[in-house]
Amino acid sequence: MLALEGIKILDLTRVGPGPFCTMILGDLGAGVIKVEAPADAGDRRQVGAFRSPSKEDRREAAFNPIDRNKQSLALNLRSERGREIFYRLALAADVMVEAYRPGVARRLKIDYPALSEINPRIIVCSITGYGQDGPYRDLAGHEVNYTAMAGALNLIGEPGRKPALPLTLVADRGGSAMQAAIGILAAIIARAGTGRGQYIDISSMDSVISLLVWPSISYFYHHVVPERGTTTDQGAYPYYGVYRTKDDKYIAIGCIEPWLWEKFCREIGKEEFIPYHFEPRHLVFPPSDRKWPEITAHLDRLFLTRTRDEWFESLRQKDIPVGKVNSLDEVFADEQVRHRNMLIEIDDPELGRVQQVGIATRLSGTPGKVRSLAPTYGEHTRAILGELGYTEGEISHFYRHKIVA
Repeated sequence: MLALEGIKILDLTRVGPGPFCTMILGDLGAGVIKVEAPADAGDRRQVGAFRSPSKEDRREAAFNPIDRNKQSLALNLRSERGREIFYRLALAADVMVEAYRPGVARRLKIDYPALSEINPRIIVCSITGYGQDGPYRDLAGHEVNYTAMAGALNLIGEPGRKPALPLTLVADRGGSAMQAAIGILAAIIARAGTGRGQYIDISSMDSVISLLVWPSISYFYHHVVPERGTTTDQGAYPYYGVYRTKDDKYIAIGCIEPWLWEKFCREIGKEEFIPYHFEPRHLVFPPSDRKWPEITAHLDRLFLTRTRDEWFESLRQKDIPVGKVNSLDEVFADEQVRHRNMLIEIDDPELGRVQQVGIATRLSGTPGKVRSLAPTYGEHTRAILGELGYTEGEISHFYRHKIVA
């Protein structure tokens, strides 16, 4: 048994946080149907309406973990018959996730008020950049914009240099995708008591702000606006930072606790550095004692005397918090990653061995599972329509009139 077995999710999202959210839920057992828009003739990725998927199409889909454990239904929601099909899907669905601009779902007549009339138990989650209300509600954006507006981007990087882009890990993946998944799970639990679904309004900007709990303390309590690269968690102090090594790689040190810093100082033969350890004010105020630059400069020189892996093996044996700054190929070759099954291999009869990232949520009784690789565009359209009770004649009619693909 899987934790979310029996939960049916309609996924209308395309890119960004939505598909990652439904991937998490699908990994835990939910049945996810990707409801995809009809293909444009110029979009080679969407092939169902124009040609059969090639082996390369299938291979490209198979290596996309975002859409694993999902089915693909290509449906024209702008047509009346398309909406009728969607309403039949919604009648038995537990959750619908969408990431349209605010107001689009309402214009398509598939918003929460419309769907809750059909199915009072349905949960609808909307993921947008700035939320369903407020002066920015209609402002276009992506990860870089939301992270910037929320204040996180200004805190990432080195002092005196422009902010560093954190991939799409903050607003999209760690922010709104996770908040959406948490909100959906909470709403499912709440429904067990109320008997009704509810609406979930997820904003990427809100989600990033919610991650800034530590920087917000310095602002609200100390009335200090943190600046990039000036506090402990930004590498301003030598006991918590990244250093270049002899082989032109990097090692990360995290000796915040005084006893760990003492271990490290004794290991490198610099007992005089021991009194200079973490203090709570370092979370707010930049280094002020003149000894800090001296310590940092010494560590800069010291770490250049050995390779990254030599430092890692030496310091880990002394129970000192140390980490290799790995490249992605090194990550998936790492013994811990392999042991924890964060690299999984799926044997496909047509494509052979397919490698993907593993499932991070580890449940002892109902662990997650990759039950199927990502589908090609519209791969399950005919099967899903058949399950909904449509006849072969009706399905052929839908294809001819481009209601489905």
